[in-house]
Amino acid sequence: MNNTAKKQHAPVALVTGSAQRVGATIIKTLHAAGYNTIIHYRHSQTPAERLTAALNAQRANSAVCIAADLNDIHAIQQLAQQSCQVWGNLDALVNSASSFYPTPVGNTTDHQWNDLINSNMKAPFFLAQALAAALTEQQGAIINIADIYAEKPLANHTIYCMAKAGNAMLTKSLANELAPHVRVNGIAPGAILWPEQGGAVQPAAQEKLLEKIPLARTGLPEDIANTVLFLLRDAPYITGQIIAVDGGRSSHI
Repeated sequence: MNNTAKKQHAPVALVTGSAQRVGATIIKTLHAAGYNTIIHYRHSQTPAERLTAALNAQRANSAVCIAADLNDIHAIQQLAQQSCQVWGNLDALVNSASSFYPTPVGNTTDHQWNDLINSNMKAPFFLAQALAAALTEQQGAIINIADIYAEKPLANHTIYCMAKAGNAMLTKSLANELAPHVRVNGIAPGAILWPEQGGAVQPAAQEKLLEKIPLARTGLPEDIANTVLFLLRDAPYITGQIIAVDGGRSSHI
C-alpha cells in the first residue's frame, strides 16, 4: 500500500472493553473525530451491537464490534487479526478493558489472580505484540488505561494494584521498544465512575475519597476520552508518559 492510498483511509481505532461506561465514551469521542472504530466486548453483546448500530447510523460502515475473552491468548490473537482485516489498517490501540474488585489477602483465588492480571497486564501486552506491525505501518499509537493506584496502593486490592503497576511499566517499556514508529502512552484515571459490582464504593467512602481530590468532585468519562483523543491526534512528540486525569488527587498531600 503506497502513502497516497493510506491517506485515503480514515484512521482506525480498536478500544478494548468499549461497549459500556468509559470505553464506550472513548469510542464515541474517537468516532466523532473521524475515526472508524472497533468496539471490543466480552459479555456485553447487546450494548456493543446497539452502540455499533448507532455509530453506523451516523456514518455508514464506520463501526464494528468484535467479541473476545481477554483471558484466552488465542482469542487475543484472533481479535488482533480481525481488527486488522476490517478496514485493512489500524492506527490506534486503546487498552481500556479492566477487571476491578477487592482481593483481600486470605480470601483470594487463583481465578481472581488470573482475571485481574490478564485483563490489566497480559492482554495489553499480547495485543500490542500482535498489532505492532500494523501500528508501525501506520505510524500509530497505543494508549493503556492505567490507574493512580499503580503508585499508591488501595486497601484490599493488592492484585489489581500490582497489575496496574505492571501496566504502567508496560507503557514505558513499549514506548522504548516500539519507537520511533509507534508512540505508547498511558492515562491514569482517578475517580471517574464508581464501580458497579464487586468493587462498589459505599457513600461514606465516596465522601471520604472526594475530600482527597483538590477539585472536590469526580471526573467525567469525557475527561478520559478527550485525553485519549489528545494523545492520539495532537501529541506527536509525547511517548512513554502516563497522564493522571484525577482532579489533582495524585498530587494531594
